Amino acid sequence: MRDRESDGRELSANPVELRKLLLRAAAADLAAVGQLFDMHRNRLRRMIRVRIDHRLQGRLDPSDVLQEAFLEFARALPTYTKRPEVPFYLWLRCIAGRKLATLHRRHLGTHKRDPGREISIHRGGLPEASSVPLADQLIGKFTTPSRALRRAEERARLHHALTEMDELDREVLALRHFEQLSNKETALVLEMTEAAASVRYMRALRRLKTQMMSQPGGAGGAPDDA
Repeated sequence: MRDRESDGRELSANPVELRKLLLRAAAADLAAVGQLFDMHRNRLRRMIRVRIDHRLQGRLDPSDVLQEAFLEFARALPTYTKRPEVPFYLWLRCIAGRKLATLHRRHLGTHKRDPGREISIHRGGLPEASSVPLADQLIGKFTTPSRALRRAEERARLHHALTEMDELDREVLALRHFEQLSNKETALVLEMTEAAASVRYMRALRRLKTQMMSQPGGAGGAPDDA
């Protein structure tokens, strides 16, 4: 049986059906509003997890962000349906990302970080991807069962390598590996061509491999799907 997230991806790929559901939701069909949001809830949760400030772990739950994002989504939906300038999921993702940024400021203060370190997409800023959850996501692809006892060491090395990488390279890896965006979605988020996004992704993988190999005991490779 297909899960709801799979249905959401398929619906997004079918503009006619998506438009019908959007119009129903914009006309105050509460069931349609909830269906649209729930279809992408897991994808949004992944995005939030990789961007929550490490100081808020245990204090701020992704569900809190999703709740606030849903309220904003329901309010802004009629306006979006009149002029959908970006794909639906990326619009929804941007709402959730901005809510996360607001909660960061609320919990940590307005001077938590330089605003320039927020990735600007579609005229809105999202907190940058954190190397900690990204390392957790990638670690399985850098280890084999025979090296299970070295997992913690590999994780630390991977975390360090990600931290040393260019911010945009780390962002590309987060979008593709953690958020599981397609190359087309990644290109739209970063406002570049699909060809440029693909090149940037492969370059980021090579640079990550180089960073891993340059560390003491470096024997890690690139992810399996590189």
